[in-house]
Formats: sequence, C-alpha cells, structure tokens
Amino acid sequence: MNETIFFFFYNLAHQSDLLDQVIVFFAVYFPYIVIILAGVFLLVHHEVFKAESTVQVFLEKKKEILRAFFVGIMAWVLAYGLKFFIQIPRPFDAFLQVRSLIPESGYSFPSGHAAFFMALAFIIFFFHKKAGYIFMFFALIIGLARITSGVHFPIDILGGFALGALVAYFVKSV
Repeated sequence: MNETIFFFFYNLAHQSDLLDQVIVFFAVYFPYIVIILAGVFLLVHHEVFKAESTVQVFLEKKKEILRAFFVGIMAWVLAYGLKFFIQIPRPFDAFLQVRSLIPESGYSFPSGHAAFFMALAFIIFFFHKKAGYIFMFFALIIGLARITSGVHFPIDILGGFALGALVAYFVKSV
C-alpha cells in the first residue's frame, strides 16, 4: 500500500516542466516561507508589534516564541537520529525507475521535514487552534510535495508527522 500511494503521487512528476517546478517549490522553497510565517504569527499573536515597548514584550514572550522553534528543531534532530537506526532507503534508491526532482541523500524514515513542520504546527495549535490547523495544512502540502518529488515514501511522512506531534505534545506538557 505504501508503494501504491507513493507511485500515485510520484506519477504526477515528470509530466510537465511547470508542474515539476511547482512540486519543487512546495518541497524545497515553501518550507522557508512557512518558517517565516510561523515567526511572524508568533510575534503578532503575542502582540509584540503592538506594544509600546516592543523589546520588553518580546523579552517577556521570547520563551514561548523560542519554544515553538525549539520543538521543531528537536523533532528534526530526533528524526535524523532515527534514520540511522531504521535505515529505510529513499524511493530513488529502492526503485530504479524513480528519478527524484530534488537532490537528497541518506535514509528516508522518518522525514525530518515532516517532523519539523508538524511539531511547529502542533505547538502553534496549542497557542491558537485556527492557525494551528493552517500550519498543519502547510505541513501536509510540504509532505505531499516531498512524496511527489520522489524523495520520500508516504510512511516516511506519516512517521515524521507522528514524531513531530509527539515531541510537541511532550514539550508542551513539560
């Protein structure tokens, strides 16, 4: 089933240059936009820009703001640590006919991108439900683009999502 779902999405790639560029945008460049949006949202949500003393309010709220990115980085680090224990090859290593649209190396499970962005989405969800759903949608789009680009299997993305959600939950609980 993992391979069937993978090939369903992967077969969208290599059909047109425009579609390939869109896939690459969402797999490679869109994550940077999401990070910037998350930073801006956290600053606005905590009313840092509206305060008379912006620096003072930032210093008061910086723990919560930095925690959001710390959770994502922690999930990403854990994902990369797990890759060395689990050692599942990437789709382009497992199947000769798969040509990835983006360069990647190493093992594939769990996805570090999926873990980072789902952890970030969940920690934002704990602050603000509606925005959290939007960032979860962004994580899903990034995950699907990485499947379609040929660098991850669906199980890699699901594993990254689960890891990210668990890390966010445990950090929130502490």
